[in-house]
Amino acid sequence: MNIQRNGVKPSARGNADYFTGSVRLDNPFQTTAPARVGGATVSFEPGARTAWHTHPLGQTIIITSGLGWAQRDGGPREEIRPGDVVWFEPGEKHWHGATATTAMSHIAIAEAVDGKAVDWLEHVSEADYLTEFSQR
Repeated sequence: MNIQRNGVKPSARGNADYFTGSVRLDNPFQTTAPARVGGATVSFEPGARTAWHTHPLGQTIIITSGLGWAQRDGGPREEIRPGDVVWFEPGEKHWHGATATTAMSHIAIAEAVDGKAVDWLEHVSEADYLTEFSQR
């Protein structure tokens, strides 16, 4: 058993290559082989979001506070609230983050293949972020 104590690791800013706006990462975790799951608590200020991205084995996010949006490529922007659990299929291009006016936090969980859990793509444009249905 391994207990990773809250507050032991300092908060980290979301890398501007992968996020737009103010994003904070807390309590990152990574298991050791043969397990391959990892994740973190991610907090988005209003207007903040991920870039478009995919995961080789999919991703689960569990919304813990606030109000957010999530969207898969070509689909409608969906509202996500505390208690919602969102599953993104392996290889599904998507983004997620806060709404334009309300912060949002979630726990993100994904598995790695050959040490890689995410493929980062282009940033979500402001026009796409604010449009309820993206015709990308």
